[in-house]
Amino acid sequence: MAQLITTPNLTGHDDIYEALIGLHEGLTEAESLGTWSRLALLLINHIGDREAIDQAIALARPAARAA
Repeated sequence: MAQLITTPNLTGHDDIYEALIGLHEGLTEAESLGTWSRLALLLINHIGDREAIDQAIALARPAARAA
């Protein structure tokens, strides 16, 4: 079991942000939401650890962020 990393753990923050913004250029809101979903599923598959994924899902909910 992997523990979910919630502290900054990447390099090239600005480049990643720009790539994410570019990912949505020219898309409708529905296409953009579908793109987010596909990206999330690809990354979840890459992670592959169910417990870490469950932790991320729990933390992503608005109520969890406020707590």
